[in-house]
Amino acid sequence: MHPNDSSIKNIAILGSTGSIGTQALEVIAQNPGRFRAYALTALSNADLLIKQAIAFLPEYVIIADTHKYPYVKAALSHVPVKVLSGYDALTEVVTVAEIDTVLTALVGFAGLEPTIAAIKAGKTIALANKETLVVAGELITDLAKQHEVKILPVDSEHSAIFQCLAGEENNAIEKLILTASGGPFRGKSSEFLAGVTRAQALNHPNWVMGAKITIDSASLMNKGLEVIEAKWLFDVSFEQIDVIVHPQSIIHSMVQFEDGSIKAQMGLPDMRLPIQFALTYPERIKSDFKRFDFANYPNLSFEKPDMETFRNLALAYEALNKGGNMPCIINAANEVAVAGFLNGDVGFLHMSDVIETCMQKITYLTKPQLADYLNTDKETRILAQSLIQQMPKAAITI
Repeated sequence: MHPNDSSIKNIAILGSTGSIGTQALEVIAQNPGRFRAYALTALSNADLLIKQAIAFLPEYVIIADTHKYPYVKAALSHVPVKVLSGYDALTEVVTVAEIDTVLTALVGFAGLEPTIAAIKAGKTIALANKETLVVAGELITDLAKQHEVKILPVDSEHSAIFQCLAGEENNAIEKLILTASGGPFRGKSSEFLAGVTRAQALNHPNWVMGAKITIDSASLMNKGLEVIEAKWLFDVSFEQIDVIVHPQSIIHSMVQFEDGSIKAQMGLPDMRLPIQFALTYPERIKSDFKRFDFANYPNLSFEKPDMETFRNLALAYEALNKGGNMPCIINAANEVAVAGFLNGDVGFLHMSDVIETCMQKITYLTKPQLADYLNTDKETRILAQSLIQQMPKAAITI
């Protein structure tokens, strides 16, 4: 089938070299008659981006790190792709008329402006960048309504809820129940967490993910960000969102309706399934993904999250309840804190101290606009970095 056949869906992958991006390309490779990788972008992983470009022959390749542009350009000089560079190119490429769906798999705040540009251009959004809704949920959802754009969740938990709500449009939601694996430190004490290392925190028991999201999972901040994202995706209050720890990661999330009935979406931990569902929605298509067998999981267990030890989840609920630019503050502070932990500049438990102090000191705005979010993000990062520099180095374990 010709790549420009109108029956093929053209996909732009923002962050094609990351965990979500590489798995999305696996889905595309398995379904060449359905999808084309039309644009691939990376922050700085030039070598993998070059390999992907040669394998998939997209129309556009973007390396955000301008210093690596000459290297990528030269390496792809023999293939028919347009090579661009710089962050601004991300917001430009998503507006290209031929693109049908934009998969936003960038890490952190960087996904906000390209997602806004894609929505304004009328593209379907497959959202794997939860921080976009955490930072500016009201702005993003209002824009999506204004431009009649679908936002299809890619996170396994939100995809699960989305699937549970299929056919339930007229039935009131009583509660959303997000499941959490508990990460590598489930059940551990504050005393234990005070000394955990980078390697321990990166050793997730169930999922293979990028470094930032893996640390977020270990601190339960990832679940906190997902709570905020769920509020905007599904138009519910924070009181209607519960978190339950489910160590086996088989039930990906649940919806309880007002009659008390609960629907759950289940399956083995494999991000390709929610990625594929977002790309094919409302269809389900055949896959060769490994199937779940109940006989191999005779016991599925559940427990309450420990929000006293893992304070980030409690801070996220607090930020969601406060609203305004408070979720933007915790997101920026957390991104800096996680980078500091990965670099050996701040201890595991002190990440929460950095976030909480930023929540207390950064100016709170009840009705922020885009410029306010950008300023809040910048100010919070400066403060968080300053706080980390003041941390006692004796408390840090590398």
